[in-house]
Amino acid sequence: MSETVRLDRVDRAVVNAFQGGFPVAERPFEPAARALRERGIEVTADELVERVRRLDEEGVLSRFGPLVNAEAIGGTATLVAMHAPPERFDEVAETVNAHREVAHNYEREHPHLNMWFVLSVAEPSEVGRVLAEIEAETGQETYDMPKQREFRVEAKFLLDGPISSGDVDLSGLGPEIEPTDAATLTPAERDLLLEVQDGLPITLTPYRDVADGLGVDVEWVIRTLKRFVAEGKIRRIGVVPNHYALGYTENGMTVWNVPDEMVEEVGPAIASLDFVTHCYERPRHEGVWPYNFFAMTHGRSEAESEARIERVREEMSEFWDVGEDDWDTLFSTRILKKTGIRLAERAEANTDSDAGE
Repeated sequence: MSETVRLDRVDRAVVNAFQGGFPVAERPFEPAARALRERGIEVTADELVERVRRLDEEGVLSRFGPLVNAEAIGGTATLVAMHAPPERFDEVAETVNAHREVAHNYEREHPHLNMWFVLSVAEPSEVGRVLAEIEAETGQETYDMPKQREFRVEAKFLLDGPISSGDVDLSGLGPEIEPTDAATLTPAERDLLLEVQDGLPITLTPYRDVADGLGVDVEWVIRTLKRFVAEGKIRRIGVVPNHYALGYTENGMTVWNVPDEMVEEVGPAIASLDFVTHCYERPRHEGVWPYNFFAMTHGRSEAESEARIERVREEMSEFWDVGEDDWDTLFSTRILKKTGIRLAERAEANTDSDAGE
């Protein structure tokens, strides 16, 4: 495996163990270190804090903390494809990227649709406006592909080494919480989400530090974050790896023309493959885009990536006779923009200012 940073046995155990399921308790590194010791990784809470801090500083981690589910917070995001003429590619990319609503933008290998970007807006009605502006500015048609059904979002990147199954789950520690059906956020909840969206302080008491920064009670922070996990507003809490730094450099978006009546069966089957990080149903565009099913895979080498894509194809073939024209793989060749979802505006639009704390 090619890595930009050398990781020892303990580093690998930490990355594998805590891509989710990190404790939400006042001193979370103590039970986390204890769980590692129970699995043969001798480390104290203080040492674990230092490990996580170093991995973060070296770029092995994108951050440490919650992975916020922006869709559950408010607003919407959609995947958009377009053709950028090769002789104007950089010009078109610059125009698209100038729109603050564009969160990610990739160049992908495809004979026609070679630019793919994620549009994030506070109000769903804004999607049409922004796409109309992009079309007018570039002279190129856009193809909106909103998510119709989600089968998997589980972008975990495990390494060879200890705890390779990544099965440490300490999310049950701390107070028991009942989820609510609240559709909006209170101002205090909004402020908490915005405070932690880029990560928690890497200290022995991260939740207390967040509470002190907001001027609120630590118990409220702990209970609220646990509830957000239960409600799906936060997908998980833990270390968020930089998959490129871990050697996962091959990024393949496989797309499939699945018979409509089979999508409901095919989706869970493909989602069960542990190397598939994202799996969705999206709309076709007649005459341009025949595919309605997307599965994202990542590999640490071209050979590993190809083997994983072939495994997806084999699973698909269990359901219908997959022809050569029924699927394709679009590899990313360039990251054109990657600023992340504009959570602040989406959360603000979904905040009830009259709600209690």
